Amino acid sequence: MMSDMTAMEEFEHQFATLSADITSKINDIPKKHGNEKKILVNSAEKQMDEAQELLEQMDLEVRGIPAKDRQKYSTRVKSYQTELTRLEKDLRRSKIAFTDLETGRDELFGLEDVQSSEDQRTRLLDNTERLERSGRKLEAGYRMTVETEQIGQDILDNLHGDREKINKSRQRLRDMDSTIGQSSRVLNAMLRRIVQNRVLMIFLGMVVVSVIIIGIYFSVKKHK
Repeated sequence: MMSDMTAMEEFEHQFATLSADITSKINDIPKKHGNEKKILVNSAEKQMDEAQELLEQMDLEVRGIPAKDRQKYSTRVKSYQTELTRLEKDLRRSKIAFTDLETGRDELFGLEDVQSSEDQRTRLLDNTERLERSGRKLEAGYRMTVETEQIGQDILDNLHGDREKINKSRQRLRDMDSTIGQSSRVLNAMLRRIVQNRVLMIFLGMVVVSVIIIGIYFSVKKHK
């Protein structure tokens, strides 16, 4: 349990460091130009991938945490996923915020080309919003799948526990049946011995009585 908690704390620390660095890069991207801007964007995207991998590792760790603490850490992971989604949105916006390109176009081609660039930017933002909505739906589906899997695992665990209890109860019943059978056999043997002893005693009693009667008979007959 402690190792799971320690791993989660380490993952959370790494995620906090990554998210802070990504936020810094997002704020700097609109200020950069050309190749410098491209390098900064690529670096931020790579850190986004690392952050997503961290969240997946956290999700796996949460499944191994005892049930009494699982909900707390599961809520944390969901909040981290929400934060990462927000950062992805901010990064996409910073990538299409071509302020330096628009200024050059304004100087070279006039206001008409600037307006065209604004229209393109608006369309890009609209497409981004649609992609974000699709991403949120996929994320909700993923969460539902994970929750369903967890519920199924809990049900299987409960069924396994019930099966173990039933098997133990059956074994106890078998042991009781065996014990009762042995006791029954012992009692039957004792009853047979008692009956045999009584028959033997009656027989001996009859022999003794017969000997006494015969003795009395011959004694009386002799005196006559």
